[in-house]
Amino acid sequence: MGNIAETKIKISKKIFNEVYLPYLSTYDKRFEVYYGGSGSGKSVFVTQKLLYKYLKYPNRKCLIIRKVNNTLKDSCFALFKSIISDWQIYDQCKINKTDLTIELPNGSQFIMKGLDDPERIKSIANIDDIWVEECTEIDDFDFDQLCLRLRSKNPYNQVFVSFNPISKSNWVYKRWFAENATYNKSNTSVLHTTYKDNKFLPQSYIDNLLEMEKTNNVYYKIYALGEFATLDKLVYTNWRVEGFDYLELLKGNINTYAIFGTDFGYTNDYTTLICSVIDEVDKKLYIYDEHFETHMTNEDIFKMYTEKHVVGERIVCDSSEPKSIEELKRLGCKRVVGATKGKDSIINGIQLIQQYEIIVHPNCKMIQEELKNYTWIKDKATNEYINKPIDKYNHGLDALRYSIMDKIGKKKSYGTLIIGSITDLYA
Repeated sequence: MGNIAETKIKISKKIFNEVYLPYLSTYDKRFEVYYGGSGSGKSVFVTQKLLYKYLKYPNRKCLIIRKVNNTLKDSCFALFKSIISDWQIYDQCKINKTDLTIELPNGSQFIMKGLDDPERIKSIANIDDIWVEECTEIDDFDFDQLCLRLRSKNPYNQVFVSFNPISKSNWVYKRWFAENATYNKSNTSVLHTTYKDNKFLPQSYIDNLLEMEKTNNVYYKIYALGEFATLDKLVYTNWRVEGFDYLELLKGNINTYAIFGTDFGYTNDYTTLICSVIDEVDKKLYIYDEHFETHMTNEDIFKMYTEKHVVGERIVCDSSEPKSIEELKRLGCKRVVGATKGKDSIINGIQLIQQYEIIVHPNCKMIQEELKNYTWIKDKATNEYINKPIDKYNHGLDALRYSIMDKIGKKKSYGTLIIGSITDLYA
């Protein structure tokens, strides 16, 4: 494709997905909107385009934004470091891992900040370009305020936007996709992509996406096809009540195993234990025992575990109560652990559970009630259900989520882009 000024980097077309190539060196649009399914390579391309542009034009300054600052290190910052390394200019760049800044050999800079640190953003002057990653995380007011900061006298000022579509109630749908959207089409480009456009994806990732079509068609439309889809009211519709013998399920079957989760409560909220058997091959989840009770001390919980014959099992508990976890260990539950929580852990856990056919034993009455009543929140303004569940009817379901994410949740993520290793960088 030719040499980039001063750095003399020769880049091959092979490192780009074909669908993005027409956008690589075009800078005439004020706004560039990249949206679509998980694994489509949109974030990778925006990173590539910004690097390509900033290596051509020295002394530019790009502000890269996400809602929360601590999500940048493992997303945008990691992408930039990876591609800079692949382009063999890592040692020529000034990379500050504390401040999340990168300066290229020609003086152009990338500064990464979260909107949770607004004062530091205000202090950044002379911004030439802005990239808002996961734009659906922020609101339209913050977006407009960011755009007002883009007033550099340098040419080719642009705002890049990237996201996976979610509910139609989100502001991005109203701005760029609704029938009555009034954005300026002459200064805006909008590109929709899916996993089908990413030649670097491993087949295992594609297979995981396609599994969603069988278990949750709405999520398949959102995360695989990259469409705006209307959520059903109930979070879980993939369950039924049926009798079974959990010991028979476990007997001699290497593909099934038991998992256990606990959510802590006390006065108004239940302390729960959910016991399940998971079959990863047939994608089935059997809930065979439960416990729901208020006003339980840690001694009470230990006694209940003893009666349920799970004291020696790995029980994944609500990590917001480390004191309770430590006391349970001292009482004799040596394998209790805290659940891994973080940004989007609730949604990621829900997506994971939705891939399975859930069979609930008839004796588990309380978890049935939660499954019947656990719903998405409705946006009063649009009457659409949004991608956030109510904080009710979820004490047993939270325990279930802790247990399944601990066992297999770390293996699968529909929010992480995987493009493989680029080995054919140079023509």
